Amino acid sequence: MNRNAGTRRAPRIVLVGLAVAGTRLVGALGHRSLASRSFSAVRRVLGKAHGAVPPGVTVFDDEIPAVANLDPALLRALRRAATDAAADGIRFFVNSGWRSPQYQEQLRREAVMKYGSETAAARWVATPDTSAHVAGEAVDIGPIGAAAWLTVHGVKYGLCQIYRNEPWHYELRPEAAVHGRPPMYADPSQDPRMWR
Repeated sequence: MNRNAGTRRAPRIVLVGLAVAGTRLVGALGHRSLASRSFSAVRRVLGKAHGAVPPGVTVFDDEIPAVANLDPALLRALRRAATDAAADGIRFFVNSGWRSPQYQEQLRREAVMKYGSETAAARWVATPDTSAHVAGEAVDIGPIGAAAWLTVHGVKYGLCQIYRNEPWHYELRPEAAVHGRPPMYADPSQDPRMWR
């Protein structure tokens, strides 16, 4: 057997993993983050100070409140992952991070209008008092390639996808690096943290 066969197979495995994750993401990203889509509408009302994120923001942009107000441990993990992903030619952009309660409520109202009911909206947007974004404990990462990279490698940094329907939404679970990813919820409405 060729000694290099194993080393040649490893990049293929990573590429296959990224392709599978990317395919899953493409389907789920038919519904992009409400926060990333509604920047132009919300910035007029609330602006960056409330967590609206202009295009092109990275995890290294400390002057943007949506990044600067993230939990420090989450931000450190994101920056380590982004630095390592850059070696693979992947760049992380923040579609949404920390949000003020007012911004979260705006997004919730938009979701109710879009989906037709509070129950349907709860599958995509939490209330201000239950949102991990308001607590600074969640980040929505794009583009698809970055989220796919995190799907494959994020657990090493404790960065885990929490909701099956939101492949862009990541939270810090440091124990995952040792014990593996926690089970995912189908959507936020299934997360007991949302049942307050």
